[in-house]
Amino acid sequence: MAERSKAEPNRVTALSAGGPNAIAVTNGIVGDEWSLWIVQMALNNGITQYNEWLRAGPISSSVLTARLASLVEADVMERVPYNSRPQRYDYRLTQRGRQMWPILLTMWAWEQRWVNESDEHLPSMRHVRCGHLFAPQLICEACDRPTAARDVDGRFGPSGSWERSIPSAVTRRRAHSGARPLELVTQSMMLIGNRWSAALLGAAFLGATRFGEFEQRMGAPPTIVADRLRTFRDLGFLEQLPNPQRPDWVVYHLTAKGRDFFPVVASTIDWGQRWFVAPEGAALKLAHRECGRAFRPRLVCDQCGERLRGSSVQVVRGAAEQTGA
Repeated sequence: MAERSKAEPNRVTALSAGGPNAIAVTNGIVGDEWSLWIVQMALNNGITQYNEWLRAGPISSSVLTARLASLVEADVMERVPYNSRPQRYDYRLTQRGRQMWPILLTMWAWEQRWVNESDEHLPSMRHVRCGHLFAPQLICEACDRPTAARDVDGRFGPSGSWERSIPSAVTRRRAHSGARPLELVTQSMMLIGNRWSAALLGAAFLGATRFGEFEQRMGAPPTIVADRLRTFRDLGFLEQLPNPQRPDWVVYHLTAKGRDFFPVVASTIDWGQRWFVAPEGAALKLAHRECGRAFRPRLVCDQCGERLRGSSVQVVRGAAEQTGA
C-alpha cells in the first residue's frame, strides 16, 4: 500500500496497479481477530493507550505491538505523542477506523442470532434515539428498501479478479499462541480469518454451487477446497444437496444462516472500497435488483426504522442496563 501524508490522516489509500485490491486488503485487516478486537475496544471503551489494551484482554505485548503497527500502517489508527519524557503515544482511531462500526455491529448481530451461547460474551445494543434494544437491518442507500443477499447482483469491477481479491496471508487466526479475545466473534473469524475461507465465502455469495466452481474461483488445491466446504457445512453455513442435473453429484447452497451473513459481507466491502482505491477502479460492483441502482449498504434500527449512526449505538453489557434498572 502507498504511504499517506501525515497532514492528511483521513484521505484514502491508493493501492498499487495490478496488486491486491480493496477486498484483499480489507480482509487482511478485518480477518485478524486481534486487530478487530483492538478497534472494538477503542470504539466502545475509548481505549487509546498501550497498557490499557494489555489490561483489557489476554493479549501479549508482542502481538499488541505488531497489531498496533499494522493498524497504523493501514491508517485505521494514528500514533499521537502525549508525553515526551519518557516518550509515550496514544493510538487513536482515524475517521477510517471509526467507520468500522457497521462491520462490528453486523458481526455481533449475526453471532447473537446464529451462534450458540453468544450472549455469554457479546453485548446487546441499544439505539439511543428510540431507547430500544435492537438488531441492525440492512437497507439499500438509494431506495431505503430492506435488502437481502438474493436482492443484490455482484460482479467484478476493473480491479477485481479472484487472484487479486484473496489475502496473501495463509491464515491469521492462530497467530496469538492460543489466547483469544473475549467479546469477539468466533464463527465469523472461522469464515473470514483464513484466506481460503474468505475466498470460499466470496465465491458462495457470487453464485458458486459446484465443487469445480469453488476450485476454479478460489485457485486452491482440491484438498483445501474440500476441507473448507466441509467446515462451512459443519457450521451450518452451506448445505449439501443432490445436483438436479447429475444426482450422483452434489451442489452447495447457502443456508438461512449463511444468507444472513450478507450484512457483514456488504458492510466490509463497502468500508474497504471507500478507503482503499486501486487506479483501475472498483474491485466489486453491486447492484440492487429492486431499484436498479448501485447498491451501497446502510443499517437501520429494526425497532424504529431510523438510519443508524455510530454515535447513536450504545453497547449494553449488564442485565440491569438491558432492563433499564
